[in-house]
Amino acid sequence: MEWSVGEGTGRYSASILDSEGSLSLSSLNLDGLAVDTPDVSISRDDQHGRLRVEIAGAPRLAHVTKLGDDWWIHLDGRIHVVRMHEPGSAETELVEGGLSAPMPGTILEIHVKQGQRVREGQALMVMEAMKMEHRIQAPMAGEITKLHYSVGDRVEMGATLIEIGD
Repeated sequence: MEWSVGEGTGRYSASILDSEGSLSLSSLNLDGLAVDTPDVSISRDDQHGRLRVEIAGAPRLAHVTKLGDDWWIHLDGRIHVVRMHEPGSAETELVEGGLSAPMPGTILEIHVKQGQRVREGQALMVMEAMKMEHRIQAPMAGEITKLHYSVGDRVEMGATLIEIGD
């Protein structure tokens, strides 16, 4: 999965480790080139839409909401708009064949069956990550050729969830 920040044209990709409900950044790339990785970890908070963020050992709270393909993050008095470029989202090149998990999470709902025909943009499944729900949508019309996970399964970031064929 790739992100762009604000009006920037560069695309970021990150490797994230999931350890007992806390996510930590292990590597960061900008347009395919490695950049210095800040010491960042993120964990859930008791309040909906709020995350605990630790940057270089300093704890902070971030308020987060998703609108369309954009994440609005309020941190340290500033608002950052981060666009996720994932299969099925606007302005993303079509990834032929499969849909991947945008981040580590748990499958909450599956709305399709193997062999079912789907239309572009149709909701295929819902996964939960960091107390937020993520709809996985069909990037194209086609037939569901493979479901790799079931409701309740834990998935890692980048795992292929569903395969779609002609």
